[in-house]
Amino acid sequence: MFHANVYLKGIAMLQRKILTQLTEWKTRSDRKPLVLGGARQVGKTTAVDMFSKELDNYIYLNLERAGDRNVFEDKMDVKELFQAILILKDMTLKPGNTLIFIDEIQNSPTAVKLLRFFYEEMQEVFVVGAGSLLEIMLEKENISFPVGRVEYLYMYPMTFEESLTAKGGGPALDAFCQVPVKKYAHAKLLALFHEYVLIGGMPEVVNTFLDSGNVKELDRVYEALLVSYVNDAEKYARNHTLRQVMRHAIESLPFESGRRIKFQGFGNSNYKSREVGEALRTIERAMLIYLIFPSTVTDIPIRIDYKKSPLLQFVDTGLLNYYMGLQHDFFKFRDLHSFYRGLIAEHIVRQELMAVDATKNRKHPFWVREKKQSNAEVDILLQHKNYVIPVEVKAGKTGMLRSLHAFMNRASHAYAVRLYAGELEISKVTTTQGKQYQLLNLPYYLAGRLHEYVEWFVDRSGG
Repeated sequence: MFHANVYLKGIAMLQRKILTQLTEWKTRSDRKPLVLGGARQVGKTTAVDMFSKELDNYIYLNLERAGDRNVFEDKMDVKELFQAILILKDMTLKPGNTLIFIDEIQNSPTAVKLLRFFYEEMQEVFVVGAGSLLEIMLEKENISFPVGRVEYLYMYPMTFEESLTAKGGGPALDAFCQVPVKKYAHAKLLALFHEYVLIGGMPEVVNTFLDSGNVKELDRVYEALLVSYVNDAEKYARNHTLRQVMRHAIESLPFESGRRIKFQGFGNSNYKSREVGEALRTIERAMLIYLIFPSTVTDIPIRIDYKKSPLLQFVDTGLLNYYMGLQHDFFKFRDLHSFYRGLIAEHIVRQELMAVDATKNRKHPFWVREKKQSNAEVDILLQHKNYVIPVEVKAGKTGMLRSLHAFMNRASHAYAVRLYAGELEISKVTTTQGKQYQLLNLPYYLAGRLHEYVEWFVDRSGG
C-alpha cells in the first residue's frame, strides 16, 4: 500500500499515488513518452513537479503560453527542437538525466505529433505531456498516436487513502492498509470517510480544507472549478448552438449525476438527443463525466449494452455536494445510503473504483434486467478471474437485496458484495429461489480496495 509524507510549501502539497507510477515508468528500459490524462485541477502539474525532484534536469513548458507553444511550430527535427527549447529556457544542462514536461499540450497539435519522435530519436530524454482537453483536440485535429510510441497514465481526484495520507497518515492509515480491517478501527475510519465524501478529492479543495478546517472556505474554490470547466469545454464546441448545449449540460451535471439519464431533454431542456449526446460525449473526453452503460450478463465476458440508458458519473462527489446544496445536512446521517436517496454513496464508491488503476481509464458497468413488472438493477459489476461479481451499495437487511438475489439466481458462482455503513463481515444468504451464496459485507470506506478484498474473500471461501 501507499505510504508517504505530506510535503509542505505554503499550504500542503499533497503526495499522490501517481508518483509511484511515474517512478516505475522512469526506471523501465522500454519507457516511452508518457501522456498524463485527467480533468482540469486534479493535480497533474503538481504531481509532475514533485516527480521532477527525482531527475537532474527539469524543463517545464506550458503551451497555454505563446512563447512556449511557438517553439514547436518551426519545422525542426526533434534534436534541433530540444536545443531550441534549451535556448528558450536559457538552460545549461547538468550531467545526468533530463525531464521535459509539456503541460497543456492540447494547445499544440504539432507538439502532440512530435512526441513519437522523442521515442524514436531521443529515448534518453524523459518526456511527459499532460492536458485536460487532449482527447478532444486529438479528435478535432484527426490525430492518432502511432501504436507503441506513447503510453498513458490517468489521474483522478484524490482517493480516501490519499486523504488519510494528507492528514499525516498515522494509525488510521495503518488500519486502512490491513486486510482484513480490524473492528476497533471501524468507527474512526467511517467518520474520516464521511468527511472525505463531504469535501471530495479535488486537490485545491483538500488543501484549502487542511489549511482552514472550515467547509465554508471551500465555496470560492468550488465556484472557480465550475467556471473553469464551463470555459474549457466551450472552447471545443463546433458552433454556437453546441456551446449553448454544453454550457447547459455542465451546469446540469451535478443534478443529474448518479442517475440513469436520457439525452432527449437532458436537464429539463428542449435540446434534442443528438446535440445533447454530442455535448456529453465531448465533456466525457475532458474526463469531467463518465457515461456508464449497463450489461445484462452474469458471466464473462462482460458485454455492454449501449442501447440502454447510461448512468451519469460526475468528476467529484464533493463538487456534487456543494452544487446541490447538500453540505448543510450531510452530517445529519450516519449512513451514507440514507443521504440523498443513496446516490452519494453509490457515486463515491464508483469514484474510488475508477482511481484504483492509473494505467486505465476504466468504467465499471452496472447490471440490469428489464422486463415488464420485473425490473432489477445491481450497482456495479466487477470481474475477478472468471467470475462476474455483483456489488451493491445498500443499507438494510440482506433479505431486502432483491436485485442482488435476481443476479445470483442467474450467476454460475456463489459470491457477492455489499458496501454499507456496517462492519466487515461475511454472511450466508439464500435467495427466494433457494440458491445459497456468500455475501461480503464491506464498509463504504474500503471501496478503493474492493479488488483486494474480493480476492481475500474468494480465496478464503475456497474459490
